[in-house]
Amino acid sequence: MEIIHSAILGIVQGITEFVPVSSSAHLVLFPYLFNWDYNGLQFDIALHFGTFLAVIAFFWRDWADIFKNAFSKDSTVGVYPKNTLWQIIVASIPAFVAGYFLEPYVEKYLHSPLLLITNLVVFGLLLWATEFISHNMLKNSKIKYSHSFIVGCAQALALIPGVSRSGITMTAAKLIGFSKENAARFSFILGTPAVLGAFVYHIPGLNLGEVSFSFWMGVISSTVFGFLAIKYLIQYLKKGSFAVFAIYRILLAAAVLAFYLIN
Repeated sequence: MEIIHSAILGIVQGITEFVPVSSSAHLVLFPYLFNWDYNGLQFDIALHFGTFLAVIAFFWRDWADIFKNAFSKDSTVGVYPKNTLWQIIVASIPAFVAGYFLEPYVEKYLHSPLLLITNLVVFGLLLWATEFISHNMLKNSKIKYSHSFIVGCAQALALIPGVSRSGITMTAAKLIGFSKENAARFSFILGTPAVLGAFVYHIPGLNLGEVSFSFWMGVISSTVFGFLAIKYLIQYLKKGSFAVFAIYRILLAAAVLAFYLIN
């Protein structure tokens, strides 16, 4: 059963890390609903590693262009300006600082079910509202350091359960003037260092002698379904609405509230 649990949670992590519905909410809810034991730090590392592999597998060409442009004396290659890598580094600072200094306090004080419910609803509606607020189409070549830093500050809020890293960064990017599709792409590319950082942060707790097949099942399932989530979400957002995610988050919040009141 442990292998099945790992596969299911890997699927949940892979999908919800990139779809703006809050992976933390789902990873708390699923074990609670089915009365599964906590799989431990080893499994948390597996899930983070899997989602990192997913985003690299999907965007490896983008990252190749970004690095090539950053260190090349030639003109820009592809769609990314020469300063994109440095913008990503600047934008990643808020999340790394917040994660390093604030994660223990978040774990201790901000895991209330009522706060989770509130965040699911509020940030879901805020994401939906961006469709009616911003109508500009900001191109990659027009992105400034200030734009990247704003999205990076928004990403730091994802430490709080129920916010959703992809959701809050898409919200900020859309408010700045990105299209929905480009907001998603920028969110995932910007999130790559954060996902890698979460994996590296937990590496000291990894005991290779205790790595089991369940660990690799979590890695494989989160990688495969993370890749698919990125692919189909970007396709959907070319014409689709954020409304479906806001409605889902509200229904999820209602379910969490119902279980909270029952128990």
